[in-house]
Amino acid sequence: MAITAAMVKELREISGAGMMDCKKALTATEGDMDKAMEFLREKGLATAQKKAGRIAAEGLCRTLLINDDKKAVVVEVNAETDFVAKNEKFQEYVAQVAEQAAETSAADIEAFLAEPWKFDTSKTVSEALAGQIAVIGENMNIRRFQQMSEENGFIASYTHMGGKIGVLVDVETDVINDAVREMAKNVAMQVAAIKPLYTNRDEVDAAYIEHEKEILTVQAKNEKPDANDKIISGMVMGRINKELKEICLLDQVYVKAEDGKQNVGAYVKEVAKANNANITIKGFVRFETGEGIEKREENFAEEVAKQMGQ
Repeated sequence: MAITAAMVKELREISGAGMMDCKKALTATEGDMDKAMEFLREKGLATAQKKAGRIAAEGLCRTLLINDDKKAVVVEVNAETDFVAKNEKFQEYVAQVAEQAAETSAADIEAFLAEPWKFDTSKTVSEALAGQIAVIGENMNIRRFQQMSEENGFIASYTHMGGKIGVLVDVETDVINDAVREMAKNVAMQVAAIKPLYTNRDEVDAAYIEHEKEILTVQAKNEKPDANDKIISGMVMGRINKELKEICLLDQVYVKAEDGKQNVGAYVKEVAKANNANITIKGFVRFETGEGIEKREENFAEEVAKQMGQ
């Protein structure tokens, strides 16, 4: 029996499950709506979708290094409460997600969710997630993942606040020893703490710089209407440089700098020189749990009363 868009839509409305899951259920049951609903319930997908409207903004970020630190991945898995995020079962599940993500060839989260679950290939990643939701009792979400690899060096990783922040740093180097690894970890800690947007100035979009110059030029002229172009230009470039020092990792003041002035780039060069090495920080990834998700504020007592039907 041909599965139509109308049938998928109807099953979605009945079950609350996702479009791809409904299509799969209908295909598996040859278009039988009742059996398709049972299929979704057996997989835990219908139950999961009932919780899907609840905001999952807590959770964990986890990093995983493989292949002698030549390859790594960072993942973010969300839950509704910090209490669940601290649960051992949830933490074990996040570790499994990281293992899956380290090996995946999926280009995006949709493809990742559709692939076979490494720990039970009879299920997809999405179906395994639905099973966890049914067991744990909270809405959960595999929000994102990102891989990183470096054949001519290694990947450094760092997690902060028990997994609230996960960082990877790509280090190209011809010398790998304890001192170089310590430097890489310190740079990863810098990323976690100071939250740079770019690795270096070369990554900053030229169009963004030009736009900033236009805004700052008008601003400077309003402040000093009698100043000549040279003075205005100096004011603008000074402010541009100040902003770049805040958003570019290698330009940022190193948080452990003894003089309070040394930037991260100078720190890396210092370690390279001391170890007769050629070192380049090629990039980084920083995930912060719940970043960009609007969290719902609710009174705890009211929430408990609501669940008890009072």
